[in-house]
Amino acid sequence: MSANPSFLCAVVAASIMVGGCSPPVADSGTPVSKVPGGCPPVETRAPNAAGQEPAFPGQTRGCAAPSATKFNVTVVATGLDHPWAVEPLPDGSLLVTERAGRMRVVSAGGAVGAPLEGLPAVSAKGQGGLLDVALSPDFATDRMIFWSYAEPRSGGNATSVARGVLSPDQRRVDDVRVIFRAQPTYDGNLHFGSRLAFGPDGMLFVTLGERSDREMRPQAQQLGSHMGKVLRITRDGAVPPGNPFVNTAGALPEIWSLGHRNTQAAAIDPTGRLWTVDHGPRGGDELNLIVSGNNYGWPLVTYGEEYTGMAISGAATSREGYAQPVYYWDPVIAPSGAQFHSGRGFPEWKGNLFVGGLGAGALVRLVITNDRVSGEEHLLTDRRQRVRDVREGAGGALYVVTDEARGELWRIAP
Repeated sequence: MSANPSFLCAVVAASIMVGGCSPPVADSGTPVSKVPGGCPPVETRAPNAAGQEPAFPGQTRGCAAPSATKFNVTVVATGLDHPWAVEPLPDGSLLVTERAGRMRVVSAGGAVGAPLEGLPAVSAKGQGGLLDVALSPDFATDRMIFWSYAEPRSGGNATSVARGVLSPDQRRVDDVRVIFRAQPTYDGNLHFGSRLAFGPDGMLFVTLGERSDREMRPQAQQLGSHMGKVLRITRDGAVPPGNPFVNTAGALPEIWSLGHRNTQAAAIDPTGRLWTVDHGPRGGDELNLIVSGNNYGWPLVTYGEEYTGMAISGAATSREGYAQPVYYWDPVIAPSGAQFHSGRGFPEWKGNLFVGGLGAGALVRLVITNDRVSGEEHLLTDRRQRVRDVREGAGGALYVVTDEARGELWRIAP
């Protein structure tokens, strides 16, 4: 049975009253407002962007929702070089990408294989390199895998997507083909995105960053650029029927939604809808429910501020015609990787969204009710590692990789 946020809130509130504790206090010494329902929020620090107000109750600083579920954490493998993605294979082994350009198979028992042969070169500088990996929906029969990476090009680099066939001995990738190249090419090392997620119709969603630099930011709002977009393509890289801008003059037909900053987390929910979690500026990480054709605002609409502490020029927290985030964090968690849980092995977690937290050093669990966040919990904070990705494997186990020079692969199981 899923956690009951109201009950959890009542328990937390009661324990505060019985213990005689005062309300949560922010770093500034100012009491933090409770979320609707009287529950203390998980986040009690002062926000980075002072004076901003959410568009609706519960849009930020969600109710603390401590889980009653017991679990074990096993370190499956260590010594991985800044792993970026983990993808469970049907035989119990796992594909792991390393940002420097290597993809490996790690056995269920933790044996780390040699780098797979056959992958194209990557631009491994800054945030660039080998990024996400996803299995074909028909992997059992076609053994095809898809991956995203920062591709070195004349004049700079950009995010590309390739596919290939994993050999039966899991030592190489054959028949490699680049199916998509984001445009324009840019000489930079930030905000490549990118996550891959297959929808229930077999179409591939690709998330792309806007490349961070101020001269590139406006392209998140331009339909003639792939930057700062969510795309929808076929497994061959073609434009599928139903994309919203195919008949719009000057628009790139792969675009599904626009106005994103640097989306490194994407997951399909149990009903088949795409959700993303976008890196905000200083303050303003966003959870978004992606709807075809929607504009999510960046850099015109955002919660947060520049890393310098200055306001983002020309931005507001809301404008007519722009989609609001379902939820936002201020201060940020620096999100990367996301997974809706099936409830296998962990009935309480059924339908919960798990998000990796690089800045939070946590695996963030969100309870979602009627498309709103009704509870939040930060797990594994005692390990003090940057959680880069999370995926569900056999039996409902969660697999996590940490973005460290000697990164680790963890299994979270009952």
